[in-house]
Amino acid sequence: MTGMTSPASASLDDARALLADFPVADGHNDLPWALREKAGYDIDRLDIATDQTGSLHTDIARLRAGGVGAQFWSVYVRTDLTGDAAVSATLEQIDCVEQLLTRYPADLRRALTAADMEEARAQGRIASLMGAEGGHSINNSLATLRALHALGVRYMTLTHNDNIAWADSATDEPGVGGLSAFGHEVVREMNRSGMLVDLSHVAATTMRAALDTSVAPVIFSHSSARAVCDHPRNIPDDVLERLPANGGVAMATFVPKFVLQAAVDWTVAADENMRAHGFHHLDTGPEAMKVHAAFEESTPRPVATAATVADHLDHMREVAGVDHIGIGGDYDGTAFTPDGLDDVAGYPNLIAELLTRGWSKADLAKLTWQNAVRVLGAAQDVARDVQSRRGPSNATLQQLDG
Repeated sequence: MTGMTSPASASLDDARALLADFPVADGHNDLPWALREKAGYDIDRLDIATDQTGSLHTDIARLRAGGVGAQFWSVYVRTDLTGDAAVSATLEQIDCVEQLLTRYPADLRRALTAADMEEARAQGRIASLMGAEGGHSINNSLATLRALHALGVRYMTLTHNDNIAWADSATDEPGVGGLSAFGHEVVREMNRSGMLVDLSHVAATTMRAALDTSVAPVIFSHSSARAVCDHPRNIPDDVLERLPANGGVAMATFVPKFVLQAAVDWTVAADENMRAHGFHHLDTGPEAMKVHAAFEESTPRPVATAATVADHLDHMREVAGVDHIGIGGDYDGTAFTPDGLDDVAGYPNLIAELLTRGWSKADLAKLTWQNAVRVLGAAQDVARDVQSRRGPSNATLQQLDG
């Protein structure tokens, strides 16, 4: 019948219409690190005003197609960069974001506050915020933490893949049992500064310890539900259950090995195969990649889809409530993405999937935009209150942890 629209295409049209009003405020995108690694920050070589399909998950046209209205750009640095080298690399990452804001002012707008996010939306520009990924970025210095906030960083992930002196990572052996005394002081100083405490990547013990200490809402910038996919990078239900009392937001990630159990199991087997052939499981040298390619040919990689991510969001909504969930794709920070969520243009496919599952437009507006804006505004409110009662902490790791 001519002129008829399929339910799938109708849902996609509805998803795009919703995103025009309440765009995605995404919690985590690693474009700055990708620009560092692939182009030495030369944005003439990787100009996101042009189509970067095949080189990057992110460019301006695809951000627009995906209905992205705000982005926390990750100013991540690797954990093998330590001490002052980690601080310097973080500053270089911040400078990369500054270069992007200067280069693309018609599309990107600096955002430091919830009001800035709303103003950017009203102007049709993409609110650009920053998040530091890993407490190694501050080199055990509360003054450095405050300096990052002054430079525009609005969240810090307490750890990345490895423990630090004062906090345990999800993917390392237990060290301090969650947070040390200095770790608790970092959380308190983040509350005082107005910097969101990000609990992606941290051990469940660290999540619970941070929730015990934080008087401001926390976020998970890119983590999904552990009950749906049993990976330590995901959030246990008892932690999700605490978000309503805290006011925080858990932003579901798209990384297949964190959202699809079959992909978790496949990754374990692939890593074991690499070690059996004498390679580190993260080795990307030519010989190692031959071994990996042979494994993938004999044992095809399981493929996640938008429905896989929707399963996590269904569960997270049920456990934490619709006021405490969001989206953090982790684009340009992962080698593999789900079918239908291949790059930053894919968000409408996820929203369409949720529409077919009966999510209301009011609930989807909270998921995509309103919860992220609210949580940043709440952190600002807490900071004003705490600052009215006390000044900055100059405590040191040695003083508090010995």
